[in-house]
Amino acid sequence: MRRYLSLLSPLFAFAWIAASPMPLPALHWRFIGPLRGGRTVAVSGVRQQPNTFYMASVNGGVWKTTNAARTWTPIFDGESSGSVGALAVAPSDPNILYVGSGEGLRRPDLAVGNGIYRSNDAGKTWQHLGLRSGQQIQHIAVDPRNPDRLFVAVLGHPYGPNAQRGLYRSTDGGAHFTRVLGGGPDLGAVDVRIDPSDPQIVYAALWASRNGPWMLQAVYEHPHQDGLFKSTDGGTTWTKLTDGLPKRVGRIGIAIAPSNPKRLYAVVARGNACGIYRSDNAGASWRLTDAENRVCGRTEDFAEMAVDPRNANIVYSVNTSTWRSYDGGKSWTAMKGAPGGDDYHTVWVDPADPSHIILGADQGATVSVDGGNTWSSWYNQPTAEMYHVNVSAGYPYWVCGGQQESGSACVRSYGPWGEITMRDWMTAGAQEYGYVVPDPLHPHRFFGGKLERFDSRTGQVLEVSPDVLPYGPNLHPRDRFDRTAPIAFNHFDKHILYYGSDFVYRSENEGRSWTRISPDLAYRHLVVPATLGSFRSQVNAQNAQRGVVYAIAPSYRSIGTIWAGTDDGRVWLTRDGGAHWTNVTPKGMTPWSKGSQIDAGRFNDATAYLAVTRFRLNDMHPYVYVTHDYGKHWRLVVAGLPMQPVDAVREDNKRPGLLYAGTENGVEVSFDDGAQWQSLQLNLPHTSVRD
Repeated sequence: MRRYLSLLSPLFAFAWIAASPMPLPALHWRFIGPLRGGRTVAVSGVRQQPNTFYMASVNGGVWKTTNAARTWTPIFDGESSGSVGALAVAPSDPNILYVGSGEGLRRPDLAVGNGIYRSNDAGKTWQHLGLRSGQQIQHIAVDPRNPDRLFVAVLGHPYGPNAQRGLYRSTDGGAHFTRVLGGGPDLGAVDVRIDPSDPQIVYAALWASRNGPWMLQAVYEHPHQDGLFKSTDGGTTWTKLTDGLPKRVGRIGIAIAPSNPKRLYAVVARGNACGIYRSDNAGASWRLTDAENRVCGRTEDFAEMAVDPRNANIVYSVNTSTWRSYDGGKSWTAMKGAPGGDDYHTVWVDPADPSHIILGADQGATVSVDGGNTWSSWYNQPTAEMYHVNVSAGYPYWVCGGQQESGSACVRSYGPWGEITMRDWMTAGAQEYGYVVPDPLHPHRFFGGKLERFDSRTGQVLEVSPDVLPYGPNLHPRDRFDRTAPIAFNHFDKHILYYGSDFVYRSENEGRSWTRISPDLAYRHLVVPATLGSFRSQVNAQNAQRGVVYAIAPSYRSIGTIWAGTDDGRVWLTRDGGAHWTNVTPKGMTPWSKGSQIDAGRFNDATAYLAVTRFRLNDMHPYVYVTHDYGKHWRLVVAGLPMQPVDAVREDNKRPGLLYAGTENGVEVSFDDGAQWQSLQLNLPHTSVRD
């Protein structure tokens, strides 16, 4: 059984810790689900091994199947990063695998990695090779004749400058890497491909991009630096390919036709538009074959193509559906995903048998062995990205959260047959991401998403968000409702439900009507951080998609005390149910320091614990604060924490000062109110813990 749950706080039986400052050796984490897949951006099969495939989840490590995806086995759990963005099998030696960590996507909630890994025994053991500070590796290409020669596309830090960006080459199996293209603080590499007939010919795409800390999807670009490049001497010198391509380009994905390596395809971002381009002369010139947004849109997310190994006119492009063309890119037919769309990120076609295909999507990996007529299930790979966790009353209780791209999931804490199976979980009506909160007065009712109420007895889903309701006092037309908007019940009057935009709202009738109980708690003006560097010139007020209440924590000791934190760097407190609010932001918490979680003290009304992440300011340090005087003074408590952001902090329900912290790569514990932290990783694989 898989023993980890990607991105969700570990949902396990952990009821008691002894008074000793060290956890008991017998403690362990217990996996409970859900059993469906999560976002996957790297896949590969193995030539001449038709039933063997690999897939890499963005925060679930690497998995392997030897039975064409009937079952999957995790093979990367012992490594120090679970975030993976690139995966390659050496064509000349299938025992040699390379894995690039860091998911590579430009998304608001992403996980970064710590370099590149190699296995010499088909994934049984691994060795870390280097490129540790690049954070995001987008693609790896291995010489088809020499498994020790490879190129690595390092995209770099998503929110700040990074000196390790660029395209790297190794000729000794990863013992040493040399940058051969791109680099500097801004210019990263996003794709690289080696000509299968001549490994001295290499194609690479460079992309200079940066995320702003307030952005949901948009990417700042320096299009004059981006482009498609070719080397004919094994990567020593490079020529930019421009004939027929747009003058201003963004992200580019490349594909080479194995049966005719002079035939190239590229999906190219060009401002807000996109295009599929084709070359029949090894990149000397290009022509646009299609510009339909459905085939090539959202290139900051989707820019991968593949070509049939036997027919250069059969080409695949992944997007919200997977598209296939039989005429060299002129016309396209959706082969999987239409009409709903599943967000497909990558495709691999078997060089020995084009009927064998694997796709990586937001729902996991899926395999076809009949050319796309049928596909394997993704309900057999527990790699779901979960953002928050809440539990219901009773036993067995429901453990609930929102899953990236797949809606909600509630899992029973214990199955009636002594194990948790597919029968022991359900969706809860809510949208993807964010919170799913069981109603404390009605165990069959759940609130989640932005915002919906779900009844598990009837299956009814009602939209109850103040964002759309036409009634209720003082609804603000400029409210910003984030997709991970906080939801919380009052611990004393369980009829009271709180919900956050840039304001805090209260409902006392299950969401039928709402009252705004706070002022706008975010900064009134967009603050542009210096870490945005040369991209600051592209900033304008329309970019502000954040600046929202990200955490709401009602007191466990008083009906009127509520803590609130914003994602742009502010902390607030009310002690009279919302009539008056006080800014209690810790000193040193600068704009765009995200208050990712506040936990009200279980034993003292004046106590609160605050997890702050400055990842969107290109800062990987941990920040945990504690106050015992209603926020008048805060103490930074990080001794012993690893050098990585902290997304969550909780106080134990039974023992004062016993704290748990969820970090970018695991779980930590403190027995002395944060004075000293130590690992509570135990048997939990390394992954981002968000709650």
